[in-house]
Amino acid sequence: MKSYEYFEATADIGFKAYGNTLNEAFENAGKAMFNIITDTSDVAPSNEIEIDISSEDEVALLYDYLEELLFHHEIDFMLFSEFHVEIDENLHLKAKIKGENINWDKHERKTEIKAITFHKMEVNKTELVELQAIVDL
Repeated sequence: MKSYEYFEATADIGFKAYGNTLNEAFENAGKAMFNIITDTSDVAPSNEIEIDISSEDEVALLYDYLEELLFHHEIDFMLFSEFHVEIDENLHLKAKIKGENINWDKHERKTEIKAITFHKMEVNKTELVELQAIVDL
């Protein structure tokens, strides 16, 4: 099973993230998002932040999670490469995200993400969990 894949969207880029569980799919969504920004294989998991959010439904939780990741990227000047997510039945997400401070001499500069959009955002659960999101570049 692939972790994620990208698709074209007008002036934006979308991704689908997959997992055997909702937690794993959210972890792969974080990887997909940060691989738009840089090559995460070059990002050392030396610093850790914790995220604690709740939302009214799974799509809103995905949006809030991605927004929180983008917030920490922009405010803390960090890139992330490891994502450990736990979501309970009340849609309360706790995550430990690992990465390091941005160093454009070390990290490949790919594409800046300006915002997360609700446009075509989906959470589908069948035998696998599939998430879909589009980010504004």
